[in-house]
Parts: sequence; C-alpha cells; structure tokens
Amino acid sequence: MLTFLSRRLVASIIVLLLASYLVYILSANAGDPLAELRVGTAKNQEALIQMRAHQLHLDIPTPLRYFLWLGGILQGFVGHFTLGVNVQGEPVTGQIADAVVVTIQLIVASTILAIVFGILIGITTALRQYSGYDYTVTFLSFLFFSLPSFFIAVILKAYVGIAFNNYLADPHVAWWAYVILPLVSGGIWTGIIGGNARRRWMTFVIATLATLFAVVFVAVTNWLETPTLGAADILLVAIVAGGLAVLITALTTGLENRKSLYTALTTVAVGVALYFPFLAISDSLNLLSLLGLGVVAAAVGLLIGWLYAGYDRWQSARTGAIVAVVTGLVIVANRLMRSWHTYVEYVANGRPIATVGAVTPNLDDISTNFWIHSLDTFTHLLLPTISLCLISIASYSRYARANLLDVLNSDYIRTARAKGLNQRTIVMRHAFRNALIPLTTIVAFDIGSLLGGAIITETVFSWSGMGNLFNQALKVVDVNTLMGFFVVTAIAAIVFNFLADLAYSALDPRIRVTA
Repeated sequence: MLTFLSRRLVASIIVLLLASYLVYILSANAGDPLAELRVGTAKNQEALIQMRAHQLHLDIPTPLRYFLWLGGILQGFVGHFTLGVNVQGEPVTGQIADAVVVTIQLIVASTILAIVFGILIGITTALRQYSGYDYTVTFLSFLFFSLPSFFIAVILKAYVGIAFNNYLADPHVAWWAYVILPLVSGGIWTGIIGGNARRRWMTFVIATLATLFAVVFVAVTNWLETPTLGAADILLVAIVAGGLAVLITALTTGLENRKSLYTALTTVAVGVALYFPFLAISDSLNLLSLLGLGVVAAAVGLLIGWLYAGYDRWQSARTGAIVAVVTGLVIVANRLMRSWHTYVEYVANGRPIATVGAVTPNLDDISTNFWIHSLDTFTHLLLPTISLCLISIASYSRYARANLLDVLNSDYIRTARAKGLNQRTIVMRHAFRNALIPLTTIVAFDIGSLLGGAIITETVFSWSGMGNLFNQALKVVDVNTLMGFFVVTAIAAIVFNFLADLAYSALDPRIRVTA
C-alpha cells in the first residue's frame, strides 16, 4: 500500500508540475493584464501601469516568472505559502479560500443527493427492467441529461423560485390537487414496487390514500405558511422516524430479522423521548455541536443493536446506528420548520425561495440565530442544488442501472438464487456492493471537477464560487488567480483519484492496492 501511494504521489507531482507550467505559459500569453489601464483616462495612468506591472512581475520573461510563482508555493514548506496577487493587488490565497468555501457548500449537497437518489433510481429501474416505470425514468434521464444546464437553471429560477414565492403570498390547495396528485403518486409507487395484480392494486390504493391524506393535512393545517403543529410535532416526528426505521430495516436486514427491527424501533423511541430536551437546548447549538450530537446518536444506536444481539450483532448494531442518525435528522428538520415562519416574515420578506446569491445581505444584522442562518443557507442552496442534481442524477441512475443489471446476470447471483436466497438479500448483500465499483470512478471524477465550480449555474444564481472566479479571471487575464484555480482543481482531482483506488479495495476484496 505504502509503495503504491508513494509511486502515485510522485507521478502526480510530476504531472502537476508539467501541466502547471503549460497552463501558466498559455495563460500569460492569452492577453494583456494591463489592457484595462491602458484604455483608462486616469491622470496617473502611467504610474498605475508601472505599479501593476511591478506587482505582477511583468518585466520578467514568462518562463522565468513561472518559477517565481512556483517558488511562492514551495515557500509553504517553511510557512510562507503564497499564490501571488491578482490584478487588483489582493492576495490570491484569500480569493481562492473564499471561493472554495462557497463552491464546497454548493457541491456537497448536490453531490450527496445526486449519488443517493441516482443509485436508488438506478436500482429500482434495474429491478423493474422493461416496465412502464423503467421506460419513463429512462426517458426523463436522457431528457435531463441532454438539456443545457443554463436552461434547467433558468426554468427552476422562473417556475420554482419566482412562481412559488408568488404562490406563498396566498397559499391554497386547488381542487385538482386532491385528485391528480394522489393518482399520480399511486401510479408512480405501483410502477416502482410492481408485483402481481393484487400487489399492484394494493400499492396503488395505499399510495393514493396516503397522498390524499398528506394533501388534506397540508390544506387543513396551513402547513405551507406555518409548517409546525406546536407540541403535537412529536407525533409527526414519531410517525416519520418510525416509518423510515421500518424501511431501513427492510432494506438492510429484512423485517424477518426481529432483533434488527426491535433495535430500529427502540432507537426511534429513544430519539422521540429526547425530542423536548433537544428543543430546550436547541437555541444554544451550532453546527459543530450538532455534528457531535450526531456522533453520540450513532454510538447510542450501535449500543442498542449490540445489546439486542441476535444471530448477527453487527447487523443489529449497524441498523441501530443508521436509524439513530436518520431519527436525528428528522428532529433537526422539525426544529428548522419551527423557525420557518419567523424566517419568512422577518428575513425573507415573504419570499423565502432565494434566486440570487449565497446568503441574504446583512443577515447578521437581522438575526444571529443558528436556525435562521441554517434556513437561509438552505433556501439559497435549494435551486442551484436541484439544478446540478437533475443532471447528475440522470447520469448516475443510468450507470447504476447498467452496472446492477450486469451484476444480476453473473454466475454467483444465479447460484444465490438457486440456494433459495430472497430477492432483498441477493440485491442488497450480493449485487449492490459490486455494482458500486464502476460508479466509484465516475463519482470521484465528478467531485473533483465540480470543485472547479459550476460556472453556468453559479452565473445564473449569482454565486461567487470557483466557477465565477475562473470566469472573471479569464476576462482580465489574471494569471495568478487562474493558476490558483488550477492548483485547487488539480489537487482535488489527484486526491479523489486516490480515494477511488482505496474505495475499490474496500468494495471488492479481490482488488488489492499494491505496487
């Protein structure tokens, strides 16, 4: 392992040096960074030109200037790391740091959601191959994959952002929502679950009635304006968390594993019991303390599963940990919703779905509450995240479907079926893991490239991330900023390629990361 990593690291450094030299030469000869000053009308024009030329070392030949820039990076080994200054004379490191934080904030949410939903959709379509559901999802996947990203972003901005904000001014559930939404939901779930005629009709009826109940609930409780039931929220949390616990158990171990099921339900009961104590301390929490509580919740879930034991303690413990984290997320989401009305009225001025920027201007002057800030982050992330997700989900679902179908036709899967294993065990314990191996490469490359910024999405929604930084630097031939962008994206690509190699060996024991 150490030899392999050493060889890869040395090769990556050599490639990075050669590529950075080539990019620097091309960038430096792409235009004149003094062009803006040359056409200006300032009285001290010559002095400004000379000052900028001195700051950017334009009096030094370009090949030698590269080594001067590289020397600033190598000084990081003695604590003086620098990427130079931009055309305005500001340190590039500060610019890059601010842009990276914004971009990471954007890509983390979109990437996680795209991976989760893409894999789920890919699995369900593979299991329902050549069904109406499969054909529908395939059509939608190719549609979203083919649409330009700017088109999706503009449509979301117009019809999800602006139109929904207008709707919230006088929210009401139209008559057709009581008919169309339940029927559509019933049809979708029937296509996903499938089965014989009796099972399909049962699925359709249950999904239709459940959706109808949800629509009525939203209308009666005025949920869109005030998404909270006060003290009765604990019942809603218990129902949602309990349903998710049963679903997680069914997917991970199967409901026939009673120890895992008891572990999941007990974990939910513990979480619900701590609901009001959590609310009592919630105003004093921050992101770091929430993450700490998440770790504690996972540990409690592991302990509950371990104490229930069963024929496989690890299965129960794993289920308990997952259910504990999910239950915690449900409680946190409910706490956010309790602050929704305040956020809409006093921060968003009745238009909560943000369409511009990454944060509400002067938010700190309006409120310092952690939950208000979290809601503001969520509303600003919503549309750009959906925009990036739709395209990524389309590709991930196709790859997941193709990989799973390939694995399901393997000899060892036929052997598992011949041994009498049920479908859940075959898919989740035997096929799913191997189907993830090719997808690992794609995900690693996507994350590395997204760290370079989504230029079009950031432009449409006015986000000042890495993509916007690169675009602005390219316009004014800001070589040092362009090189800072290159260094970050190149290192990200190298790191995620390493992680992909390590993930291979974790997913497939036959693969060994050696020299």
